[in-house]
Amino acid sequence: MVKLRSARRGAALAMGTVLTVTGLVGCAKEDTGGTTADGVQLVRAGTLTTCTHLPYSPFQSKDASGKVVGFDVDIVDLAAKKLGVTQEIVDTPFEGIKSGADLNSGKCDVAAAGMTITDARKEVLDFSAPYFDATQALVVLTGKPYRTLADLSGKRLGVQGATTGEDYVKQQVQQQGLKIEVVSYKDLGAAQQALATGQIEAAVGDLPVWNEYVKANPGRAVVAGGFDTGEQYGLAVKKGGNPKLLETIDQALAQARADGSYDKIYEKWIGAKPTV
Repeated sequence: MVKLRSARRGAALAMGTVLTVTGLVGCAKEDTGGTTADGVQLVRAGTLTTCTHLPYSPFQSKDASGKVVGFDVDIVDLAAKKLGVTQEIVDTPFEGIKSGADLNSGKCDVAAAGMTITDARKEVLDFSAPYFDATQALVVLTGKPYRTLADLSGKRLGVQGATTGEDYVKQQVQQQGLKIEVVSYKDLGAAQQALATGQIEAAVGDLPVWNEYVKANPGRAVVAGGFDTGEQYGLAVKKGGNPKLLETIDQALAQARADGSYDKIYEKWIGAKPTV
């Protein structure tokens, strides 16, 4: 590895807007509009607005009530609680997230979309410390004989577009001279549907995400192989635009790792304790 929250956010509240906040002891204080008491700038007062791309379970997806839940949601909540604000989520295409366009335009404060930290993305985004170690999975329908990319010679292989999984597969196809037709889909759901209906013979994507698909479709598909690509996920903020928010996120992550909160979130959504 929302519709009720997915409308585009308005322009950031003007600096100097005064809001009255009732504290625990009944005192009121001035809110500087888009800035928290410790100087973190937000596009909307009292809210940490997160850009993500749905669905990408177990990192972010809707539950039965339509609420957006997942590993990434709980991780961002750590920072929101540290800031004393609430998190709101904006569902937006992944291209706008990884390019930095959504953050630059003020659509959100932070991006959390199961996004791998890469050198190219660092050029347009400021990343937090890594919060998840990721690997890629090769998924096939049950009974299919494919175990490696080489096994798929002459076949169609699906990936989600604009992801590191797509980059990895295309790189391997070129380097190994494989005769594979790589088909890119706009989102994970489209790739999963293509696999289920036989439009592709296999798919490659983040292991936890495809594990969720396999569990939800017992006997239908299996993880046939894996690729340890050394990827790590990071939360992202506007390039050069929000160092205090980035610092707060890193502090929240470090605290969660130290006090065991991270392990609980990991177990809740991934199912096994991390080794770090």
